[in-house]
Amino acid sequence: MNAQAVVAGQEGERRRDFVFRDEDFYALRDLVKATTGINLGEAKRELVYGRVSRRLRALRLESFAQYRDLLESGDEAEMVEFCNAITTNLTAFFREGHHFEYLREQVLRPRVLDPLASRRIRIWSSACSTGEEPYSIAMSVCEAVPDWRKWDIRILATDLDSRVLATAQEGLYAADRMRGLSTRQVADHFVRQGEGQVASFRVAPQLASMITFKQLNLMDPLPMPGPLDVIFCRNVIIYFDKETQRQLFVRMSRLQRPGNLLCLGHSENLFKVSDDYSLVGKTIYRRS
Repeated sequence: MNAQAVVAGQEGERRRDFVFRDEDFYALRDLVKATTGINLGEAKRELVYGRVSRRLRALRLESFAQYRDLLESGDEAEMVEFCNAITTNLTAFFREGHHFEYLREQVLRPRVLDPLASRRIRIWSSACSTGEEPYSIAMSVCEAVPDWRKWDIRILATDLDSRVLATAQEGLYAADRMRGLSTRQVADHFVRQGEGQVASFRVAPQLASMITFKQLNLMDPLPMPGPLDVIFCRNVIIYFDKETQRQLFVRMSRLQRPGNLLCLGHSENLFKVSDDYSLVGKTIYRRS
């Protein structure tokens, strides 16, 4: 899901190699909901077929019933593959840039100017996808806190999808993924590898040192101790029903002190979801 992984839109009609019955869709839909919290409506039927049929081909299975039996047998490795298959991740460096501006101008720089303020900062990117979000957070820290190496700053980056998490941890991006970054940011925070159209860019070690990557399902108990100064939970809860959202933010709010921040995606809000936060900016909430 930038996503705990974000569910992609409707996939086009295609010739079906497997029979896909109502009971197959409903069983897989229920499993997705129970495992990840993601709600898949009828409009996602073709998406489920398209994504899961790839696993049937990879495993040389002949039917969705066989695949369901495999999942129900408790095959943990295939459950990971199933969750990876059913989700996709849309992200970019400094996507929804007002969140990073608020982090720099309203959180980090005021703390730099206050000699009595804590030099301990904890930030959680709760659906980090391929890593652009946590690296953008780290670049914001570098820009706002000149002597950040002398501070106690940690960024936790988590995602449900093990494959995108591996990409994030590797920190290697093709040239076309560098959109949204200034020439200065690329020079300061990345190491160029190769030339021309085949060039790629690896996150510099000093920037990467700020971040810890971990696989985490947001439906599971949240293991971090807190308190968390800022939580990025963007473009995730739009795929959860209201009750799942409520339960998630009850658990998140316990990790924050009054005044700590929560950033949601552009189409998300906490209306009738949580009274623990108050809106202070565009999709920016403060712990009450």
